Amino acid sequence: MAQLNKALSSDETLQVLRRLVITDGKAHWRGYALAIGFMALMGFCTAALAYLMRDAVNAIFVHPTPEAVWLVSGAVMVLSIVKGASAYGQSITMARVGNRIVATNQKRAFDQLLGQSVSYYADRHTAEISMRFNAGATGARGTLDLLISSIGRDFLSLIMLAAVAIMQDPFLAIIALVVMPLAVGGTRSLIRKAKHFFTTGFKSNVKLSSIAMEVFQGIRTVKAYTLEDVMRGRTYQFVDDVEHAANRLVRTQAKSSPLMETLGGLAIGGVILYAGYNVIVVGKSPGEFFSVLTALLLAYEPAKRLSRLHVELISQVTAAKMLFDLLDAPAPDQDPAGMPALPRPRGRVEFRDVVFGYRPSEPVLQGFSLVAEPGQTTALVGQSGGGKTTTINLIERFYDPQSGAILIDETDISSVTRASVRAATALVSQDVYLFSGTIRDNIGYGRPGATEDEIVAAAKAAHAHTFISAFEQGYDTLVGEHGTQLSGGQRQRIAIARAFLKDAPILLLDEATAALDSESEAEVQKALRGLQSERTTIVIAHRLQTVVQADRICVIERGRVVESGSHEELIAKRGRYFGFYYAQFAHEAEMAGEDTAGSEPAPAADEAARLRA
Repeated sequence: MAQLNKALSSDETLQVLRRLVITDGKAHWRGYALAIGFMALMGFCTAALAYLMRDAVNAIFVHPTPEAVWLVSGAVMVLSIVKGASAYGQSITMARVGNRIVATNQKRAFDQLLGQSVSYYADRHTAEISMRFNAGATGARGTLDLLISSIGRDFLSLIMLAAVAIMQDPFLAIIALVVMPLAVGGTRSLIRKAKHFFTTGFKSNVKLSSIAMEVFQGIRTVKAYTLEDVMRGRTYQFVDDVEHAANRLVRTQAKSSPLMETLGGLAIGGVILYAGYNVIVVGKSPGEFFSVLTALLLAYEPAKRLSRLHVELISQVTAAKMLFDLLDAPAPDQDPAGMPALPRPRGRVEFRDVVFGYRPSEPVLQGFSLVAEPGQTTALVGQSGGGKTTTINLIERFYDPQSGAILIDETDISSVTRASVRAATALVSQDVYLFSGTIRDNIGYGRPGATEDEIVAAAKAAHAHTFISAFEQGYDTLVGEHGTQLSGGQRQRIAIARAFLKDAPILLLDEATAALDSESEAEVQKALRGLQSERTTIVIAHRLQTVVQADRICVIERGRVVESGSHEELIAKRGRYFGFYYAQFAHEAEMAGEDTAGSEPAPAADEAARLRA
């Protein structure tokens, strides 16, 4: 939000305008040229109609001539038809070009967002990113629309109408030269205020969208803790802020209209006085008077729009600047051109003296070294905050280490493309993310283009086919936003099916069963055992009973591996792992004793008793 804290300077406004003209304007110059042509034709027709007023009035009132009346009326009809057709043409042309600009910039912005690292999204709220994505693209279109309309419609119409007035009476040129500079100059003081109010309103809108989005996504928590009044108060505050900023912006923009009303009224009054004097005293024909008056009245609206162009342009320019800020941001997740891909690996993963921290002064991994052998399961255990999940983030190259190296089959993953590294891994975490769509879609994301048989086979391997088939729509069942139409165990098994379909040689499991009940966990564990077969598996677990069969267990504390070995080896050492394991099973033994009084000892109790010996 830091870049939203100040309004654009005049230099920045000019830079944005120049960039828009050079990029989008140049790319669509043919469309804009056609639109300007239509607008010029509209301006010509408008000026011609004003010019014909002289002949119309004279033919009716001064020298009544039926033939002249028919001729003038026919010309007016033809000009009106041409003007209407031109208005339609410019409207369609501008809309098509504008829609193309919005679509192109949204694609560019989306590509740029996909190229951002995970930390980019961690530092910004989704609402801000969404508003930049949408408002920025429409701001680019709105800026060019205003510029083209002002040049092609308003400026050309004003020039042509002024030419008509001057042809009738050159003295009116003085009025045009006096009124227009005053009107445009009078709006300068409004521009700075408009910039400030728009920026303030945009910030308030981002905050409002952020709060509303959080409330809707966390509605269960809001209701469970009866936070409706608290959230209502927070939301209403920002709704009021947005309303206040919008009202102040409207007031600022509206001040340009009274200025033009006043100056325009003075100009028209002067014309009436001057032209009336010429008709009554000098003896000029009334046709000239009506022609001049019509030209001036028709020029009034284009002049008014031009006078407030700067004020109306600023909101669009500010939005376009936010788009450019996004497009100009570094994209660290995009690989340099020509970087090689990682060959499909056997699956050996090694950390060599890795140092990493999400914040420079707070290292998470400190000299971290680890080897996960191909075809084996390596479990990472330890207290929260020790760096277990960070290891998976680094393998996936969501982040890069500050020093040290991470290798897959002796290849430093920083020397190959991120896409190829991620293609070699399959991630299943506790927080399963399902996209809006069907169950088939979400499994199919494991390998886009997979056949129906392959998707069903993956679901069967993940022990998901049975519950999927029980749904009325089967694989066409909609999962809802974030998969809310499914249970936790069902979502987890769909994620595992997705990993089965990907068929990657390296499997990363981050607390994949931590949030499940016993029955769901048993089903998921069956699926995971099938998925781990013949793959290099790195699994993170707090519940140690889920990793006792691992080939190697590593205890991580303060960013280092402090113990490693098989379950039996670590138990025999009576070190940190023994302490964790004993503490967990002793607690479960106590719970089992309280809940099953009079029954035979639970396995956890037997294990705890054995450990005490």
